[in-house]
Amino acid sequence: MEYSELIFKIIFVIAVFAVSLLIAMYSTYAERKIAAFMQDRIGPDRAGPFGILQPLADGVKMFMKEEIIPSHADKVLFILGPSLMMLTACMTGVVIPWGNSLIINGQEYIMQITDVNIGILYIFAVVSIGVYGIMIGGWASNNKYSLLGAIRATSQMISYELAMGMAIISLVMMTGTLSLREIVLQQPGAHWNVFYQPLGFLIFLVCAFAETNRTPFDLPECETELVGGYHTEYSSMKLGFYLFAEYINMFISSAVIATLYFGGFNMPFVAGLGLSHNTLAVLGVVFFFAKIFFFIFFFMWVRWTIPRFRYDQLMNLGWKVMIPLSIVNLLLTGLVLLWRNGLFHF
Repeated sequence: MEYSELIFKIIFVIAVFAVSLLIAMYSTYAERKIAAFMQDRIGPDRAGPFGILQPLADGVKMFMKEEIIPSHADKVLFILGPSLMMLTACMTGVVIPWGNSLIINGQEYIMQITDVNIGILYIFAVVSIGVYGIMIGGWASNNKYSLLGAIRATSQMISYELAMGMAIISLVMMTGTLSLREIVLQQPGAHWNVFYQPLGFLIFLVCAFAETNRTPFDLPECETELVGGYHTEYSSMKLGFYLFAEYINMFISSAVIATLYFGGFNMPFVAGLGLSHNTLAVLGVVFFFAKIFFFIFFFMWVRWTIPRFRYDQLMNLGWKVMIPLSIVNLLLTGLVLLWRNGLFHF
């Protein structure tokens, strides 16, 4: 790797990390404003113009609150839980292609931290490790409500990861690659995978709600039954890490959905405009983030529209609906691919 490319990578890593934190921070503001709009309220409007400094006020409040570790808790694991949750949330963005490439002084710089040929498997592995952050936090609290929330979260994520994994297998069968960048490059213009895998997209979207513990799948945090769920005993920035990680996961989930099914940084109707490579690359980044912001809004829209499931309904949906649907989608994808290759005739 050349020195200039190394410098670009370092700057890009810092930029991705900073943007992830900034978007997660202001997602809390957007959530309150969207909720207020849907409930005919004003929302945050005291801290700064239109309340735009509210996330900073929340951050200061979290830092200034007294930090309490229960005397009956396992102190090491109590600290490890939210740290692991935050770490895994930040690690998932390294394989996402945020843009095409920039050409500076004849040198091409790819707007992706790393393009591993098993990018999808990497995301699944890191997300699976994030389950331990919740489980460790619930166990270390030595609180029955926290433990019940952690058990709910673990069983929920395992159940929905199966259906999500099979939906991804169908996509991999169609694209022939596990590299996120290659998947994006196979969706030029408006040839998005959602048009070829509509059922797979629907399965992945529903499972993304369950993976991020968002309503109507927020049973691990069900305050009516579990006080506060797996983070009942947490306070100060340890609680802040858990809450912040949820918004980072929502941002990354939106980015993954846009990458896999909606063309990533590809834009329709720009092929004949005669724009330069760098201009197209910058517009691609803007278009990609527009898709991400739409799905973040969709996550929030659903939260303030659909009521929470009962836990038995959640598990029935995962095992009796989503997994059979993902198997059907897998079989249909295989049949279509065989037919398209002339190996099968209807």
